[in-house]
Amino acid sequence: VFLTGVGAQALLDVVATRYAQDEFLRALAECTIIVRGPKPVAVLRRWKTRIDHRAPEPNTWRAIIALFDTERIDLEARTVAVQEYGVVNSLFYEQLRARGARVLPVPVYRWTLPDDTGPLEAAVVAAASNTFNVLMFTSANQVHNVLQLAERLGKRSAFLESASRCFVASIGPICSDALADVGLPVDYEASPQKMGHLVKGAIEAAAADAARRNA
Repeated sequence: VFLTGVGAQALLDVVATRYAQDEFLRALAECTIIVRGPKPVAVLRRWKTRIDHRAPEPNTWRAIIALFDTERIDLEARTVAVQEYGVVNSLFYEQLRARGARVLPVPVYRWTLPDDTGPLEAAVVAAASNTFNVLMFTSANQVHNVLQLAERLGKRSAFLESASRCFVASIGPICSDALADVGLPVDYEASPQKMGHLVKGAIEAAAADAARRNA
């Protein structure tokens, strides 16, 4: 299972340090290949690698699980290698194991905080002080990192309380799931999942929401 384009390319780059690329691609050809969205598709096409199944919109891990079920793909006693996307998705793995699969996580990169956390610290403190009316999140990892830093600053509760009063916008369903997991309902989700649509749509939706509240 390939979840991201960056991760798919990173996997090939890492494997190439130990094995011939043709050898790796021949091994892939013996597997059932599943992709989550369009970015890993582009990478695999450059490799001229067959794609057996592609998760439908909104390209989430839940869509992959639904794909296994609707296509009646038997996972009993099969090993499912999952190219991770910077974090461990325990819920996804639980669902795979519940269907009899042996899960092999493939962590090719990890998200972490920047070396200089000063700008992010300032943003967290400002948000926790009710400075903002709108909060935009561009990835699930961003949600985790913000809360990790808020915890370090002793501002997690204040941040979440203040954020719950803001208009919260998300880049897409995976990010929205992460926000829901920490108790923040999403007021606007971009479609398609692009930065321009997020910014423009969130501003318009937030203005409409404010107008309704003031009517």
